[in-house]
Amino acid sequence: MTKVKPYKDSDLGKKEQVTKMFDAISKEYDGLNRVISFGIDIKWRKKVVALVAKTQPDSILDIATGTGDLAINLAETKATKIIGLDISQGMLEVGKQKVLKKNLQERIDMIVGDSENLPFEDNYFDAITVGFGIRNFETLEKGLAEILRVLKPGGVFVILETSVPTQTPFKQGYNLYTKNIMPTIGKLFSKDQSAYRYLSDSASVFPYGETLNNILRKIGFINVESKPQTFGVATIYTSSKK
Repeated sequence: MTKVKPYKDSDLGKKEQVTKMFDAISKEYDGLNRVISFGIDIKWRKKVVALVAKTQPDSILDIATGTGDLAINLAETKATKIIGLDISQGMLEVGKQKVLKKNLQERIDMIVGDSENLPFEDNYFDAITVGFGIRNFETLEKGLAEILRVLKPGGVFVILETSVPTQTPFKQGYNLYTKNIMPTIGKLFSKDQSAYRYLSDSASVFPYGETLNNILRKIGFINVESKPQTFGVATIYTSSKK
């Protein structure tokens, strides 16, 4: 898999660059993301919550939680403890304010952490989610192995991530939008002009569909399924632990 980084002229590793990038755009991220996605991401997250809720989890980990949208949505389940984990302190600070406004601080903790070195014991969570963050992992397989480690046997793992449509004319429209329009919007409204180019480029090279399904199986996940959303511009992946 081609490793795309936010800052091509930087000597920092991908993890450090991603942290720096999200810290820089944390204050503007939510508003700009709604514009770029036309708000469709809200619908996709609701589907993730519905899938997780079916398993009736008591504890949930939301990795790469960012500003906490998915973690907050997951409060609709009956889980008593939800942890939102991210490497960006800037994004988490925005998320903490949102949690407070929703009066969910007793159920949701927002913590700094590395997806490839999770600070939890084995077999700890009933459910784990990653919404639009798995392509930011520095080493995908290492991050997935850590997720498998801390997931309880029988627990559910749900990924929501961008993907590339395969059918005409959606494929052509997607390429035009992500390679030209989305970075232009980001350049107009963001102080970090590299960020939205990275988000576009990383989505275009990240494995999706059956390719990602096979990686999940290789790591050890079972019951792996993928569900394309909105003509294939995003995909929800579900799996579990034996």
